[in-house]
Amino acid sequence: MSPRSAAELELPVADADRARLQQLGYKQELKRGLSYVFCTPCSFVPGPSSNFLPSWVSRRRSLLSNFAFSFSIISVLAGVTTTYNTGLRYGGPASMTLGWLVVAAFNGCVALSMAEICSAYPTSGGLYYWSAKLAGEDWAPLASWVTGWFNIVGQFVQVIVLLSTGGANGGGYMASKYVVLAIYCAILILHGLINSLSIHWLAWFGQLGAFWNLAGVFALTVLVPAVAKERASMEFVFTHCYTDNGVGIHSKVYTLAIGLLTSQYSLLGYDTSAHMSEETKNAAWSGPMGIVVSVALSSVFGWIYLVSLTSIVTDIPFLLDPNNDAGGNAIAQALYSIFHRRFGSGVGGIACLAAMAVAIFLCGTASVTSNSRMGYAFSRDGAMPFSRVWYQVNKQEVPLNVVWLSVSMAFVMALTSLGSQVAFQAMVSITTLGMYIAYALPIFFRVTAARSSFVPGPFHLGRYGVAVGWVAVAWVALVTVLFCLPVAYPVAVGNFNYTPAAVGGVLLLSLAAWALHARFWFRGPVTNVDA
Repeated sequence: MSPRSAAELELPVADADRARLQQLGYKQELKRGLSYVFCTPCSFVPGPSSNFLPSWVSRRRSLLSNFAFSFSIISVLAGVTTTYNTGLRYGGPASMTLGWLVVAAFNGCVALSMAEICSAYPTSGGLYYWSAKLAGEDWAPLASWVTGWFNIVGQFVQVIVLLSTGGANGGGYMASKYVVLAIYCAILILHGLINSLSIHWLAWFGQLGAFWNLAGVFALTVLVPAVAKERASMEFVFTHCYTDNGVGIHSKVYTLAIGLLTSQYSLLGYDTSAHMSEETKNAAWSGPMGIVVSVALSSVFGWIYLVSLTSIVTDIPFLLDPNNDAGGNAIAQALYSIFHRRFGSGVGGIACLAAMAVAIFLCGTASVTSNSRMGYAFSRDGAMPFSRVWYQVNKQEVPLNVVWLSVSMAFVMALTSLGSQVAFQAMVSITTLGMYIAYALPIFFRVTAARSSFVPGPFHLGRYGVAVGWVAVAWVALVTVLFCLPVAYPVAVGNFNYTPAAVGGVLLLSLAAWALHARFWFRGPVTNVDA
């Protein structure tokens, strides 16, 4: 697995990227400007000066920028923080610390397979483009259509996963759902404004997100155990399976299986590197490496962070009690408690939560970036309603219309939180399962229909590509089953798992739209360059 150099292509990097994109059927319309790096003094002010840097420096800077977007979306601080309660309730310490390692290993196979395909087809369309090229001529339009809609709906909903219903009990301020929604709307507007900036500034925010996650994980990993007066034993952290969860599930195997979903959700969103490939230099190498490196580092740092947090868990029922000081938010209660016991004040815990909130904000910013690039590519191929409106770039070569479409759709979907919480949870379930189905489809086509015809790019797995691909497909199939299992017994309206209905709804709607309308005109990716 070695990069294809510019010399081998006999073209400068920028021209080679442009030529490869034209071979794939598209003209260069977005600026390949992912080259801002904090540690490079001469690039403190983004601008054209970066074009004068040696090509090898430019390529490495572009790789770092591409990686930063995926790493920011995966966001260990955001993912673990928002799902820790679920992991603690379903299996407790064992399901998180050991379960994370299981998920990371199999998820790595998904990432490697996606990276191999991304290297062969470095376009902003990503997954749906890959399906079209790998499914075979007869099935290409339908495969592309279904993959694309799973991907884009999952990305629309991905932003609202960051919406919380937080507040505080115990005399603190409890925000109403309307106040929370208003705050969320303001944050979405900020996301839209940031994503309206040029790619140079977007790269800055992407790298800020990556830096913040790395620094935050390191700081909290050291700080939290140091402050805690009482710490759990290593045996408890790695072997204790919590089954007294109040949801009627007492089987350890079943509970641990459900608990795996916490880790699975936390390692999500790395298709961003593919969606940013048309704005990345040396995309056939930088794109796939962005996927692989972001997943690898997130897996390592996420596990360290989980172990650190779980080391201060000494009373699981109290942390999950909705009547505690943090309203049942386990991480908030744990941090508040250890700082209050050590210093007589919980201010330090609030500061830690503030650092996590910044990570969540930057994760949301990167999510809108990825969503807008996917929407731009999908509308370029005419697959979205009013595609001509969304397939537009401004003077800064930013797909501005689809940026604000992404923001608007995220807000509309968040309105479900005002009604039934069950409906809101169903929307959220589409994110993880819908996105992973979109990940698995092109991999499935690569190891079946395109097994002998697939032409790899600079990054490839050699003879192991098919084997790794089958492991990835099998893992996603298993995860799909786990996501659809009941999460409480006896099953009732209030605790019913609506994931099968939500994800099945997306599948049925996309197939219905195909059968009634799209099959007459949609032919997959549309070439927009002259022969």
